[in-house]
Amino acid sequence: MNGIINVYKEKGFTSHDVVAKLRGILHMKKIGHTGTLDPDAVGVLPVCLGKGTGLCSMITDWTKTYEAVMLLGTVTDTQDTSGTVLKTREVNVTKRQILEVCSSFEGEYDQIPPMYSALKVNGKKLYELARAGVEVERKTRRIKINSLRVNDINLEDDIKTVTITVDCSKGTYIRTLCQDIGEKLGCGACMMELIRTRVGDFLIDDTLTLNQIAAYMIKGEMEEHIISIDSMFPSYTRLTVDEAYNKLLYNGNKLPLEAVVNEDCEFLDMEKFRIYDSGNTFVGIYQYIAGQFVLEKMFYEG
Repeated sequence: MNGIINVYKEKGFTSHDVVAKLRGILHMKKIGHTGTLDPDAVGVLPVCLGKGTGLCSMITDWTKTYEAVMLLGTVTDTQDTSGTVLKTREVNVTKRQILEVCSSFEGEYDQIPPMYSALKVNGKKLYELARAGVEVERKTRRIKINSLRVNDINLEDDIKTVTITVDCSKGTYIRTLCQDIGEKLGCGACMMELIRTRVGDFLIDDTLTLNQIAAYMIKGEMEEHIISIDSMFPSYTRLTVDEAYNKLLYNGNKLPLEAVVNEDCEFLDMEKFRIYDSGNTFVGIYQYIAGQFVLEKMFYEG
């Protein structure tokens, strides 16, 4: 099996847990996820299979959409409600202030990654250091909030919350965003709930649970639900190589113009293409540079 499954990550599982369970369900070892989700978070987790693992780093770079619930007036060491409460404050803010502060985070800003994260410092994961009571200085990372929409504001109950939808760049920590919003409001905040609803073109409505995947395997229907690797590049023109050039193609060599059989195509310098061998097997992504095709990403395993 080669390609991608759009998995629904359930609460209580880490991304690594999902991969481990899939290895057992699918009876294969070469599986990789495309970006961690906290154990308490749920939602979209594209998982790459076989040759598709070459897509992992590419999908990680895609923009993502989250729906989060912020708890106002509480600050924790993990920046979410699973952590130890560090301080509580009175919440004396208006809906207008909340809307203004939330909108102020749209665009680029320098975010400090949380201590409770999988980022590494000197070979050690930050959350391992945090659990040992060690806090280290973290460099800020430039991230981008493409849009931040406030869906609901509840200031009437004892538990005061704000529900937001965030479309953001890779590397964005929604927990940290919630804390930063709370700090700017002056009352503090932490993340209460998190749902990842989109990763690139992968949507939550199209996800499969682990139980559904197991059922499809038993029925012998799993292949029907695996997204092909080449479908991840719909905007790249498809090119087929003449049989005489298959070996060069498999070895990742540069290909002359005459190697492709699509003579009716126009080739623009630096344009990217999906290239297939003479038997219509997808091999990789090539770029047209100065009259020849140069390999950018190989997905073929002979």
